[in-house]
Amino acid sequence: MSQIKHLISWQDWSDAEIRELLDFAVYVKKNRVYFSGHLAGRSLAMLFQKTSTRTRVSFEAGMTELGGHAIFLDWMASNFLLSDIDFEGKYLSSNVAVIMARLKRHEDLLELKSGSTVPVINGCCNLFHPCQSLADMLTIVMDSPGDWNKKKLCYIGVHNNVANSLIEITAALGVQLTLVTPIASKENIVEDAIMRAKKKDTIQWESNITKAVADSDYIYTDTWVDMEFFNDPQFQKEKEERIKLMMPFQINSDLLKNSKAKVMHDMPIHAGYEITREMVESDRSIIFKQAENRLDAQKAIILKLLENHS
Repeated sequence: MSQIKHLISWQDWSDAEIRELLDFAVYVKKNRVYFSGHLAGRSLAMLFQKTSTRTRVSFEAGMTELGGHAIFLDWMASNFLLSDIDFEGKYLSSNVAVIMARLKRHEDLLELKSGSTVPVINGCCNLFHPCQSLADMLTIVMDSPGDWNKKKLCYIGVHNNVANSLIEITAALGVQLTLVTPIASKENIVEDAIMRAKKKDTIQWESNITKAVADSDYIYTDTWVDMEFFNDPQFQKEKEERIKLMMPFQINSDLLKNSKAKVMHDMPIHAGYEITREMVESDRSIIFKQAENRLDAQKAIILKLLENHS
């Protein structure tokens, strides 16, 4: 058996492997019927410590369309809460073909991987969101099929897991990424990802949001407050401080009045904060296409990982 290939972040994937996966995701999207029933008799374990809409639905629907089966596991209702994570992972991987885990701590994801004998997919952790970034690039490719690699992407918001994965994947694909990140906590920044992007000369920072927007083809934003904290009373003070600091960086019609850029957001959306409802529903929004593309991106990931693991 060949060495197990995982998707924890893009750090362990070469530029060529990432490009091949993106091309495959495009093929899967255009030829869904070819893969119907492809994973008959195989199961995906979906382990959730964080809440989810898109990750759960897209992975579960994807496995169903591929002819396989998805098993939902709530961290709080499982023995992952009681035991060593690698032990539970070793057991779990003896029953399924692949594991997708959406965990709060990157360290726990690495422990799960260490015990697993099947591919592990990061469905989101505090440092990375690789599945989302593949869907993001798939969206840009489908929107600009002829020259997608020449388009300029601008991420506006808090430097978080989404930003880290965007930095990695755009570096691998040679896509220019501008970051407008007034909040960039040291614990959320992955230096290896930034070094990869600097070596490829694909990354820049801009403090002038008007200038950043004017020079971009796609504008991408995300929640200013992690989803598990947004409605947490104990986080209320920090939430209010973040909102006050970030409101000048809201995606709205005034900001984009001199720009033709398309608008992206990985969802869930807090309308009236990082973006207005008007922009979400505008003709330039490709947010819901972006969300839909999670399905085909994740199918491609599962198929590619299982292609090398039998």
